[in-house]
Amino acid sequence: MKTLNVKPSEVQKKWVVIDADGVVLGRLASVISMRLRGKHLPTFTPNVDMGDNVIVINAEKVKLTGNKLADKTFYWHTGHPGGIKGRTVGQLLSGRFPNRVIEKAVERMITRGPLGRAQMKNLRVYAGSSHPHEAQQPEVLDVASMNPKNKR
Repeated sequence: MKTLNVKPSEVQKKWVVIDADGVVLGRLASVISMRLRGKHLPTFTPNVDMGDNVIVINAEKVKLTGNKLADKTFYWHTGHPGGIKGRTVGQLLSGRFPNRVIEKAVERMITRGPLGRAQMKNLRVYAGSSHPHEAQQPEVLDVASMNPKNKR
């Protein structure tokens, strides 16, 4: 049996829309990262960007288990001395950009490097229930019904 090695010109990308309403963040991020990477395909080639284009809607309605809304903190540094800052996940989800919580969770599951950055460009996250990609006719992927633990 021969190993299949797909070339970038042979890749057929699909569009997938995922509703994050009530879905657990980590489980959602693992499904999204698998789709972006292309690991759900039988022709998976690790050095080629062959994943789907993923659209996530209702990002502000994602759920977290336990007490992570209050305890889990995202940190960043301003570049100035003593400039470490942090916000809890609850503050981020109720703030201006709730989509960044999902983007950061998926980004940390994707490989780091040029290929990972190219795959992250195929992810589009929206806080509301509408998105501007209707012309691509995305198919709906119901993550909540894949496993009973996915929905809270």
